[in-house]
Amino acid sequence: MIILKEVQEQLTALSLSHSARSLEKVLAKAQAEDWTPLQMLNTLLLEERNARADKAREKRLKNAGFPYMATIEEFDFGFQTSVSKKHIYQLLELTWLESAYNIMFLGPPSVGKTFLAVSLGIAAVNTGYKVIFILMEQLIHALKTQEISPRSKQKLKRLYQADLVIIDEIGFQPVNRNEANLLFGVINQLYQQTSIILTSNKSLVEWGEFMGDPVITAAMLDRLMHKCEVFNMEGESYRLTHRERILKD
Repeated sequence: MIILKEVQEQLTALSLSHSARSLEKVLAKAQAEDWTPLQMLNTLLLEERNARADKAREKRLKNAGFPYMATIEEFDFGFQTSVSKKHIYQLLELTWLESAYNIMFLGPPSVGKTFLAVSLGIAAVNTGYKVIFILMEQLIHALKTQEISPRSKQKLKRLYQADLVIIDEIGFQPVNRNEANLLFGVINQLYQQTSIILTSNKSLVEWGEFMGDPVITAAMLDRLMHKCEVFNMEGESYRLTHRERILKD
């Protein structure tokens, strides 16, 4: 047992903490199944590697800031028929991220725009990409306060370092000319470098009006649409159709 403790301490000193915790269990299994020393070492290192991958994934997931967990498998394509299941599953292959392609989900509230965006974002996190999810209102606030707020500055730093940026709820609140300029700066900096997923309750022809400046809007859309897949979603509100009631008939 003395040598076991010494090896555990050596592993911990080498920052192999999961291996240190797993050593006794792996040794017992190795003895029971008559493993070679190389088999035992391989298993121990594989467990360390998997544990580190899980820890890194959890960190990426936490930093992403998703409002909830979602997977494409949970999406009701039978209810929302304006998007193709085949096309969405093609997006799950995530090849578009390597070429900095963008995706837009446009349509009225509660037709599944954010759910699809989050699902793709979580799939990207699981594959090893860095993702940031941010509401349009939160992004504008961070841009306007980055000089006086360390929290806003840090949020924007993570955004610019991400492989995928998801901007949710564009169009729910009007944007003035200064805010449109700030948003254009973000889009321009991410252009050709980082994939963007946008959700909006406004059609593209309405963007010039709620952005407050048609010229800035045109320049913004020019960059967004250069390499982009647009989904115009329709249909009834999923929340209202599937609302839960307190009182029963």
